[in-house]
Amino acid sequence: MIDFWLAAGVLLLVALSFVLVPLLRARREQPEQDRRALNVALYQERLAELNTQQRAGVLTPAQLESGQAEAARELLTDTDGSQTASDVRLGRAVPLAAALLVPVLGLVLYLHYGASDQVELSREFAVPPTSVAQMTARLEQAVQMQPEAVEGLYILGRTYMAQNRPAQAAALFERAASLTGRQPEVLGQWAQALYFAAGRQWSEPIQALTDEALLGDPKEPTSLGLLGIAAFESQRFEQAIGYWERLLATLPDADPARTALQGGIARARSQLASADTPPASRPTPARAGLKVRVTLAPALAAKVQPGDSVFVFARAVSGPPMPLAVKRLTVADLPAQVELADSDAMMPQLKLSNFAEVQLIARISRAGQPTQGEWLARGAPIASDSAAVQQLMIDSPDL
Repeated sequence: MIDFWLAAGVLLLVALSFVLVPLLRARREQPEQDRRALNVALYQERLAELNTQQRAGVLTPAQLESGQAEAARELLTDTDGSQTASDVRLGRAVPLAAALLVPVLGLVLYLHYGASDQVELSREFAVPPTSVAQMTARLEQAVQMQPEAVEGLYILGRTYMAQNRPAQAAALFERAASLTGRQPEVLGQWAQALYFAAGRQWSEPIQALTDEALLGDPKEPTSLGLLGIAAFESQRFEQAIGYWERLLATLPDADPARTALQGGIARARSQLASADTPPASRPTPARAGLKVRVTLAPALAAKVQPGDSVFVFARAVSGPPMPLAVKRLTVADLPAQVELADSDAMMPQLKLSNFAEVQLIARISRAGQPTQGEWLARGAPIASDSAAVQQLMIDSPDL
């Protein structure tokens, strides 16, 4: 910031020169103006003396004329090369006051409305940090200066998680979630931070956050991984395998996280195999699966956008309103056929196979919210193990 203030000082001096230089020049001109006034007074006195002498008969008319000419030449000689004073001069008080008040006023306005702290921060960020602590300090300063910047909150939250500071990370993710309209990715990070801040103890608020995240995006990776970890640590190995397999299906082949995820699945299967009851004698639970073909009514083609979200889900006819299984598409994918199965369950205890009858629903939501949208299709109650392909045409307003 030193060079900034030096540059500001130089500009201030240049600006003051436009005010002070004319004032100083005017002060230098004052003695010259006084001298000219004295010369004029002496000239007039000389003329009066010559006239008096001519009336007294001391001077002849020729001598009077010669004396007047001589006095005029002396006056011209004394005033030769001097500049004529201006009739109107600026008072000294106004420019002096302006010279003092303008810089003070400018400084006050800059300190109030300026961005010197942001300038300093940008200069710091231009230099690569030399340590993790320095990088964290810069992020904290950026969040303090721009508390509404979601990206800064999110990055600092991830940094806190890497430093094993989950409680502080949870507070940042909560703020980010409120600013982003509760985006699934942020909700997943928030749930994960709360889980580790609570000493790996599962709770209803954490469950609600993961449910909401997966309702918005059934493939949200942080929530799937977290649910798998919680299930594994509570020895619900089959559920852990289900969550991790769903997560594994979303990862690219070259993703390094696949190796760790596959290792976790292998350990969960090993725990299942080492249980007291042999896997072969354990009853295999029925796995419900529904095939649904979703289409868009031709009359709505001009009223929707290709990027609008399409949520296809099943919920129990006699049971909780929470969807049992969800798939997310876009209008551009329609018509499309999807399959809803137990592996798509939002909560482990709420599976398709646990309910005899379900209702299928398809909803278009421009805002990406599965619970509310613009257009809707509702199916009639069907058996949860129905093998026939179910047809849903989105054609009704979502009231």
